[in-house]
Amino acid sequence: MASCRMAWFLFVDESGHDRKASPYEVLAGVVVRDSDLWHLINELHLAEISHFGRRYSAGNDELKGTKILKTKVFQHARLNVQIDPSEVVTLAKSALDDGAKAGVRELKALGIAKLNYVQSLLNICERFHCKAIASIVESTAPRTTQGGLRKDYAYLFERFFYFLESRDQHEQGIIVFDELEKTKSHLLVGQTQTYFKETATGRHRARLIVPEPFFVHSDLTTGVQIADLIAYIISWGFRMPKMLKPRRVELDNFVKQVANLRFKTEKNNYDVWSFVHISDLRTSIEKSED
Repeated sequence: MASCRMAWFLFVDESGHDRKASPYEVLAGVVVRDSDLWHLINELHLAEISHFGRRYSAGNDELKGTKILKTKVFQHARLNVQIDPSEVVTLAKSALDDGAKAGVRELKALGIAKLNYVQSLLNICERFHCKAIASIVESTAPRTTQGGLRKDYAYLFERFFYFLESRDQHEQGIIVFDELEKTKSHLLVGQTQTYFKETATGRHRARLIVPEPFFVHSDLTTGVQIADLIAYIISWGFRMPKMLKPRRVELDNFVKQVANLRFKTEKNNYDVWSFVHISDLRTSIEKSED
């Protein structure tokens, strides 16, 4: 009987691609072992109940970085009103159940609950040995005028391949994207398949990565929600030496947790980290012609 081959999911989402307030455009992914996925999801659901008194995402609310890590949440958590720690969950639930009637104490409790939940989420991810991958793009990076897969996606797939390659059994990888507008989703599927089928590098990496990605609704998929939070934290708080945009220091503790989810491989005697900073999205031919 053939042995069972393990698989890893790469859940992907992005932050800052509207090119409005975000310092960086980040395409981020969280890598989760297939056998751990349901246990991870259950623990995160329990964490929601533990911090909010119910599932935060049970209604129309979504656990996105722009909602639970925005500056106003930190301001609410610091409101000058006394709350006993034992009251936080009850008051936070009250704020979620009827936000129109939420007072200062409820708003503070909800802010505290949101920040505590993110801390728990990242701790749980680390405990389940999840890994984070990210392509971090300068908002001013020159864009390619050629078709084909965007460089930030190519780097994301590269790092995912390196992770899979480092496993003893060279385990299989499955990519799961947040669903885009239908036309954009079809375009990304086509570009991804072309990359894996028609380029030498892509065909090599298709040995370990399934070339056809899955698309899901982020509000219904826990893995994509994790990727969204990681992308948001990286954009607003994580910095490499050449990343000069200001950061939000209030995110520093979360940044440390996200940094702990990175992985490192060695290629040609160089250390290669799972986060890459991209300052130019053009191809080498385009840059040489400029």
